[in-house]
Amino acid sequence: MVSPAIALAFIPLLLTVLIRCRFYFVLFYRAILVRIWRDCMTGLSREERAYQYVLTHATPGDPDSILEAFDVWCSKVEFISNIGPKKGKILDRLIMQQSPLTVLELGAHCGYSTVRIARSLPLGARIYSLEMDQGNAAVAEKIIRLAGFDDDTVELIVNPSDEVIPQLRSEYGLERLDFVFMDHWKKCYLPDLQMLEGSGLLGKGSMIVADNVLFPGAPKFLRHIRKSGLYEWKVHRATLEYSKGIRDGMAELVYQGIK
Repeated sequence: MVSPAIALAFIPLLLTVLIRCRFYFVLFYRAILVRIWRDCMTGLSREERAYQYVLTHATPGDPDSILEAFDVWCSKVEFISNIGPKKGKILDRLIMQQSPLTVLELGAHCGYSTVRIARSLPLGARIYSLEMDQGNAAVAEKIIRLAGFDDDTVELIVNPSDEVIPQLRSEYGLERLDFVFMDHWKKCYLPDLQMLEGSGLLGKGSMIVADNVLFPGAPKFLRHIRKSGLYEWKVHRATLEYSKGIRDGMAELVYQGIK
């Protein structure tokens, strides 16, 4: 049995851990515990609950209204790992700077980032948005159409990225990707980037933006872009979406080709 003196000696250590990790505890509560409880109480998925909120609080056909409703729900009701408004502004700026005509999105999830990208695209541009989860893809489809974007602007592809990327040229007729946004499984960032490099679809000046490279993190991806010599790159440091105190970052890569 632990003596009271020994137990008391651990209290400062415990308090230090709680203080330093308090933001992670809050994230665990919001992202995991609240989700489990509401899954049981509602019988709906978290993504479907988000859609129901957006449907009743946003203006159909207004992408800004759709995004604002999403941001309120994710910050005040339940946590979803969208890119969020702060990092989203960086993405907006890069899209407007690049003016891409052909965009590949890896990880549509609920359609938040799809809508965010689509609203900033030039006339005639098109997004090929990949989502491997059928339930999430169904929600993303409803969100994208609610925002007013049709199949000519956004094509939603429900399949894993490692199956679709090799078919982008043969099945979808793509010759070049101007912009790629990665926000799917972080372990897929590196193999998917390497598939894109080998596909011939990246041309000089093609931009790749990858979210959450610091948290949860994509160390192998970052190591590759540092050593490959194929990119000019930087990491935009920020905090995790809809959270405080958790450091994150978004990588911006500009493809230079083989030197």
